[in-house]
Amino acid sequence: MSDKKDWDSFFDEASTEALGMLKELRGTVGPDMVNRPPHYNYGEIETIDYIIDVLDKGGALDYCQGNVIKYTGTRMFTKGDPVENAKKAIWYLNKMIELLEKNKESS
Repeated sequence: MSDKKDWDSFFDEASTEALGMLKELRGTVGPDMVNRPPHYNYGEIETIDYIIDVLDKGGALDYCQGNVIKYTGTRMFTKGDPVENAKKAIWYLNKMIELLEKNKESS
């Protein structure tokens, strides 16, 4: 490939192939709707951190418990993907454990 046109052709084909692979991956992966849903990560602070700051740990615990109930209650099978809803409930339960452990450490 000593000719510039050959190199240009080679890179054009490689770029087109790489772009196709990226588009394919983008369509199959998607955002992490459990751990980092885009609608909860807008701006400089994540929503749960803002809630903890405003409601303090006690209020944030109540908030998380309410979400555990929400995602394991009737919503689990009536809205969205049941597996995703169960994972969201686990996420909020883990956040409750984290808050309780931090509270225990500071006592």
